[in-house]
Amino acid sequence: MFDPALCTEDEIARFVATFYARVRRDERLGPIFESRVDDWDRHLATLTDFWSSMLRGTRRYTGTPMSRHAALPGLDESLFLRWLELFEQTAREQENHAMAARAQTLARRIAQSLWLGYQTQHHPDRLARDLPCA
Repeated sequence: MFDPALCTEDEIARFVATFYARVRRDERLGPIFESRVDDWDRHLATLTDFWSSMLRGTRRYTGTPMSRHAALPGLDESLFLRWLELFEQTAREQENHAMAARAQTLARRIAQSLWLGYQTQHHPDRLARDLPCA
């Protein structure tokens, strides 16, 4: 359920910026993102629109994250779990606990969905497995 009163746009922008700064510094995730993102300012704006749409219902994001993630070569379960670990670490540091809790719930669902879609795309002959923590 979307709730425009859950958080402000500034809170979302700070959360996204903090999280992706952490991702960029990560020894496993950083190289993957750095090899794919040419314009970080534009990418962060897109991700902020995504989370604004998810948390506040603004409908500013109109992309297709599944196809973009499924197109990446060589991803594995541990990378999705690492992304989720960094997300949850960042969420725990937020002053707006309601926003953080909702974002964590959504992030678990998103990670699960992207992981299942990724497996289906890359290994259509195998049964996709859930992430262990989602």
